[in-house]
This record gives sequence, C-alpha cells and structure tokens, in this order.
Amino acid sequence: MSETGTTTKWKSPLYQMTQTTPTCLWNDSAAIDELSYSIEHGAVGATCNPVIVLEVLKKSMELWKPRIANLIKEMPAATEDQVAWRLVELLSIDAARLLKPIFDEQKGRNGRLSVQTDPRFFRSKDALVAQAVHFSGLAPNIIVKIPATSVGIAAMEEVTYRGVSVNATVSFTLPQALQVAEAVERGLRRREREGLPIATMGPVCTIMSGRLDDWMRTVTRQEGTIVDPGILEWAGVAVFKKAYKLYQERGYRLRLLSAAFRNHMHWSEYIGGDVVISPPCAWQKRFNASDVTVANRIANPVDPEILAALTGHYPDFNRAYNEDGLSLTDMDTYGATVVTLRQFLAAGAELNAVIRDIMVPSAG
Repeated sequence: MSETGTTTKWKSPLYQMTQTTPTCLWNDSAAIDELSYSIEHGAVGATCNPVIVLEVLKKSMELWKPRIANLIKEMPAATEDQVAWRLVELLSIDAARLLKPIFDEQKGRNGRLSVQTDPRFFRSKDALVAQAVHFSGLAPNIIVKIPATSVGIAAMEEVTYRGVSVNATVSFTLPQALQVAEAVERGLRRREREGLPIATMGPVCTIMSGRLDDWMRTVTRQEGTIVDPGILEWAGVAVFKKAYKLYQERGYRLRLLSAAFRNHMHWSEYIGGDVVISPPCAWQKRFNASDVTVANRIANPVDPEILAALTGHYPDFNRAYNEDGLSLTDMDTYGATVVTLRQFLAAGAELNAVIRDIMVPSAG
C-alpha cells in the first residue's frame, strides 16, 4: 500500500490492528498534526519525552517562536528553564485536549497524554512525586512518565497511591518491568484499602525495545565481537514477550507499552497482545505503507537458536532477560539506562538553550 490520496484509513495496517485486536496505538509525539494523523488511524493516546519535545520545536519553530516570546513576556522573572517547562506543559495541555473525547469514552484506560518528569530528578523521590502530582493536575487525562530507576520506582508507588496514572520510562529490562508492576500494584492496593477509586486509572510500563537493541550493539562494539545479522534485533522483542507472559500470569493491572522503534518487529511481534504500541508518526506512515500483515504474534516464541545466541554470548542480555538479572540499584547503572538518561538530560539542556536564544538574542 502506498501513501496516496486514495488510501483510506480502513486499509491501513495500524487501523486494522486497532479494530481487530486488543493492541492499542498511541502516538509518540504531542505535535498536534502528527497526533491528528495518528488518531485518524486508530490511535487512542500519546507519549512524549524531552527528545521529542525538542524535535517538535525544531520542526515547527516558526509556529512556536512567537508563543515562546509571549511566555517570556508573561513570566518576566522566570529562568529559561522555567519557561521551557511551562512550554512543555502548554504543548501537553493542547495534545491532551485532542485526546479528551477518547479518554471520556474509554473511561480512563486510553485517551491519555504522557508528560515526562524532569530527568534531572532521577535521584530524588520527593521531586519526582511533587512534579508528577503537579503534571497530573494539568488535565484530567494526563499520564505521567517516571524513570524506572530505584528512586523512580519508589516514586511510582507513592504517586499511584495519590491517584496519578504512571507511565514507567527509561525502562528496557524484565527486572525493571516487574519492579514497576509490583510498585504500581502496591500503590493500587493502598488506594483500595482506603476506599479510594482506581477504576479510571490507566498505568502502563514502557519497554524501550529498540534502545535495548541499541545497547546490545554498543556492547558488541565495545567487546570487539561479531554476531550473525539479525540476532541483536530480537533482544528487545524477547524481553517484551517474556514480560508480557509474566504480566498475564501474575494479573498485574497495568499494560506494557512498546517504544523506541528500530524495525517493524517492535510493532508486528506484539500484535494481539493487550498492550500499547507507541511509534513516532513517521514510523506509523511507514507501517501503513508496508505489506506487513496484521496477525496475532504476541504469543509466538523467539526462535530458540536466536535466544541461545543472545543468552550464550551476552551477559548484558541475560541481565535484561532474567527475572533476577538486575537488582533494584543495578537498574540505575545498566548501560541502556545511563545512555538514555544522558540523552534526555542533554535534550533538556538544548531546550533551555533554544529558550535562551529567544530570551537573550544574539547582538551579532
């Protein structure tokens, strides 16, 4: 199928998936034009992070520059950091408004817009909790991203207890997914014991499948090893499928979400599961232009030979794949965690620089 004016959403693979399977589509951006396309093809939510916010601004700076200039005028004593975060909030509120009808229709399970907590808070439970509660109040259909670090997981339990729906991020491994699920369950049980409502909460745990694949490629370069083509592309898929199986067996009341797309398997291998896939709009258009069939693959096991190659040669894969592969504190120093946190921190700093250039324009 090609992306032409005659193509209808009913023929698109993503729309077929959303209408014929339990698998949900969320858009990995809060940009209104991209979110609108995604909703037309069956999307029922959206996620965001510092890197994505920066990309949205760069793509549409002519639209956002006047709005940033107005914010600077409205906040005369604010730092560039404060203006940047207010901008993130406004972008999120706009996108949340677009999703609100879905939120109302689906009673909180979907129709949510993710707002990510400040990555600089990854060591402070109190700061993460305070910001998560604040973000949750921006709109009724906000879901708040908190990193799956040792401190972040503790914060997830507390904010869940306070009624905030969480989306665990900076998450790549089975141990993280299980710790997140247990933390959310503890928070939900605390609410239940006090007679507080949970029916409209919609927590999810992201597994950034492609970023685990990226880290495995980094490991092979660092170790100077060679692997057969196609092996490393199954690392994130293997972890996601195992996590899904355990989530189903243990009855956890949150869904897995697939993010960080590197190939179509980060979508196609999860079809049929009661999960969320959250590709960027560009990937959605590629999927919709492809001949990948919509078929139930979530229960299909990873080829034993591929799994044996991963488990037999890569300790860092075993740390991600085995239930006891990482302790709670090990999660803070796992390679994919460190790389991703640094990228998110760098994006935040670059966003501040964009605001600064408008706040204090160059005289040259």
